[in-house]
Amino acid sequence: MQISICCPSYRRPKVKSFLFYGDLLKVYVCESEYNNYVAENPQYKDNIIAVPLGVQGNVARIRNYILNDCFAKGDDVCCIVDDDMTYIGYYEDRKLHKLQYDEIMPFLEKYSLLCEEFGFKMWGVNLNSDPQCYREYTPFSTTSVVLGPFSCYLKGNECRYDEELPLKEDYDMSLLNLNKYRGILRVNKYHYVCEQSTNAGGCATYRNINKEKQQLEALQKKWGSKIVKADSSDRSHSSGKTRKAIDYNPVVRSPIKGV
Repeated sequence: MQISICCPSYRRPKVKSFLFYGDLLKVYVCESEYNNYVAENPQYKDNIIAVPLGVQGNVARIRNYILNDCFAKGDDVCCIVDDDMTYIGYYEDRKLHKLQYDEIMPFLEKYSLLCEEFGFKMWGVNLNSDPQCYREYTPFSTTSVVLGPFSCYLKGNECRYDEELPLKEDYDMSLLNLNKYRGILRVNKYHYVCEQSTNAGGCATYRNINKEKQQLEALQKKWGSKIVKADSSDRSHSSGKTRKAIDYNPVVRSPIKGV
């Protein structure tokens, strides 16, 4: 099975994901930034791929470019990760374990084959590193979203990111796959850890509260407010009251059958 691990990166020349994936990772950068990335990561020069001007600057557009590039080269699986990933981990015997370098490709192949057997074209892992989210009795989900920091696509997947939704493109991509292929494989045992909320560059160059609100409303308009809802719940458990502030990362409730 031919698998590529790819990473779009924009104005973040120090790619933290190289520390985890090493030479397995291919980083796609704007051609005007190529020299900066090589200077920061000289040992991975051959893993840095320059894309034409106009492709970067919109995360949905560069993700589509990566998918098309991988499948045009004959890949069976295209795994797209964020450039600030720290590790992929899991809990066992009440301890946190992190995947090691030599475990990464077998891990990707194992669950890509399982995804294929399910009849789906997309898979990922748990979105939360909290051990309470481990879901011991539900090892796999089939109707939950898989988000941008770690997502894998199988050859033949016809879905592509909506370039009009550059801040909610990953939620939309999950909904596209749920609608077309009637499921996504999410492996609940494993989770990713990244630093997307603290880093400059990337989507942070155009993310603000007004843009987040506009993007959430656009996603709701596309899929309907019964499927895409604003999250106003209180997860702090410090009070029984509903919080007033809205989290612009939506709650997605797929109407299809599954887990």
